[in-house]
This record gives sequence, structure tokens and C-alpha cells, in this order.
Amino acid sequence: MLSPSLKFLRVAGHILVGVFIVRLRFPPLDRPERARRVTRWAAQLLAILAVRVRVRGEPPALGGALIAANHVSWLDIHLLYSLLPARFISKAEVRDWPVFGRFAEAAGTVFLVREKKADAMRVNQLMAEHLRAGDCLALFPEGTTSDGRGLLPFFPSLFQPAVEAEAAVWPVTIRYFNGDGTPCGEAAYYGQMSLGESLWKILKLRRLHAQVEFLPAIASQGLARRDLARAAEAAIRATFAATPDSAPGSTARLPA
Repeated sequence: MLSPSLKFLRVAGHILVGVFIVRLRFPPLDRPERARRVTRWAAQLLAILAVRVRVRGEPPALGGALIAANHVSWLDIHLLYSLLPARFISKAEVRDWPVFGRFAEAAGTVFLVREKKADAMRVNQLMAEHLRAGDCLALFPEGTTSDGRGLLPFFPSLFQPAVEAEAAVWPVTIRYFNGDGTPCGEAAYYGQMSLGESLWKILKLRRLHAQVEFLPAIASQGLARRDLARAAEAAIRATFAATPDSAPGSTARLPA
């Protein structure tokens, strides 16, 4: 097992590689090739952090789908990136994060200034266009992170593009476990915690088990955005009510 300091050095090196890719390799690449490189980079980051990923259910096989997931950590984005090509909907502040912000922008993230109603309208229109074009979009409808032990109410506004594009909504549950199957609180990034503090907590873990569960898709035809939000929230909330898996490593895979 590597020490936290050695893992940090590996993470730093991997981030520098990511910066190199974004600045020098991304400009001439088309969208599919960019997505493939982001997927590979994210999987390698999880491997360095000793995050063992377990997938339940089936992710969308085709584009034109909206992923709606609960939000626990900055790791959530990399988990989903490692599994499927997606454009994320994120708060505008993420664009200013060191390195990760630049990488997110290059990966096609759609940034939202939440305080401006006009910007929400712009983002909704852009999301609908991406969905009609066959892109897979991903968002965290809670609007913020939680401690991972439950679910915050969903904001329905960003479900409107799925209604307009008649795109399916895919509820996704993300949870983190220790090796013995108990929930891992150290993975959560919430409250007043800084990104550096969160990273150091994760670096100190010997191994982290992440479970990503793709729930059955919800057809948007005939539903209002509030109906979609309630249905997605109820589907994810039901998984929290179930007994947590006591053997998260049994069918897991470690990204390489």
C-alpha cells in the first residue's frame, strides 16, 4: 500500500498529464475522441486513488439521455466519466477550480450561474439541443453535495430540457463503502470542507469502494418537469431505504 504522500505525488503527476492533454492534444480532436480520453483519464485517476468501482444496472446504451444522480463527492464526476461519455451540468464556480475546472470545460461541461434566472434559461435551451443531438447529459439535481447517508430534495428546473427533447431520464445512485461494507464518510465532500481536505481524507484510505447503480430509465413523454424530478428522486431514495450491500468488493473492478 502506498503512503498518502506517495499517492498524492502520483495524483499530481496524473493531473499534469491531464493538463498536457487538454492544452496540446484536445484542440484538434473531435467530440468522441475527447470523450474517450476523458474516460481513460478518469479511470486512471480512480485507480491511483485506489477506488474500486462496482456497477449495478446498465448505463444508457445510446445518447439523448439525462443522467440524474445523487451527489456526495467531487469523485462522483470522475466515477461517471470513467463509465460513459457524458456532458455534465455544473455550477459556474467549478470552472475556476485549479486544473479540474479547465479539464471540465475541455470535456464539454455546461456551466450554470445559478443566481441568474436568464442563465438557467440559456442552459436549459443548450441542454435540450444537446439531448436532441444525441448527447448524454449528467446532473446532480440536489444542487449540492450531502454526507452520503441520504438524499436532499431535487430541484426540478433542470429536468425541463428532458421534457422538451422527450429524452429518457436515468436515475443513478452513488454510494461509498469501506472494505467491510459500512458507509464511508471520508469520501463525502460537503459543508465547509475544502477540496484539499477532501482529497487528503481520500488519500489516507487504504481502499475505497464506490457503487454506481443505474436504475431503470424514466420516459419523459407526457410528464412535466416536476413529475420527472419526483420520479427520479423517489427511485434513488428507494435504494437508500434498502439494506446496503455488505460485500462491495465481490463483483467490483478497479479501473486501470
